[in-house]
Amino acid sequence: MNYGYARVSSKEQNEQRQMIALTAFGIAKKNIYMDKQSGKDFDRPRYKRLVKKLHPGDLLVIQSIDRLGRNYGEILEQWRVITKEKRVDIVVLDMPLLDTRARGQDLTGTFIADLVLQILSYVAQTEREMIRKRQAEGIAAAKARGVKFGRRPLPLPESYEDVRQKWESGQLSARAAAIALGVSHSTFLKWTRYK
Repeated sequence: MNYGYARVSSKEQNEQRQMIALTAFGIAKKNIYMDKQSGKDFDRPRYKRLVKKLHPGDLLVIQSIDRLGRNYGEILEQWRVITKEKRVDIVVLDMPLLDTRARGQDLTGTFIADLVLQILSYVAQTEREMIRKRQAEGIAAAKARGVKFGRRPLPLPESYEDVRQKWESGQLSARAAAIALGVSHSTFLKWTRYK
């Protein structure tokens, strides 16, 4: 049986490019498993379901190695599990050297494929680390410019001081004060700490 696997890092990203490539290869849509989740690890529901379904002699097709994952060690481990333990062939569409269907015929070809896999897995993880570093630098730069992150704080209602005084004097509980102000209990308590 032939299967495909596609992954995008977030719900906003579009997986169409991968789906087109997999169906053009001849993978039936019902046999394509797709996750909308980070590639930092392999704790992905559709991926796990796919691996359980694989049997010796099956073929797994992915568009590129970074769609499989972005963690160097885990990519190599998953490749080993799929190809050695499950005895399933893998084809990486954008890297013809990563096609295990002919691995038993040519020792040099197998060596080159293993080497390319290690290099690409390393690059995928390095790219993920660089993305995280650039995000952290961008956030730090924005904070230095005074950009505020998170939701804007709710403005204090006009009756806040009156309700707060009743709460401080014990006439109202914190929950009753929050209800009187039309906010959550935690918001009211936060206001009392900072205002």
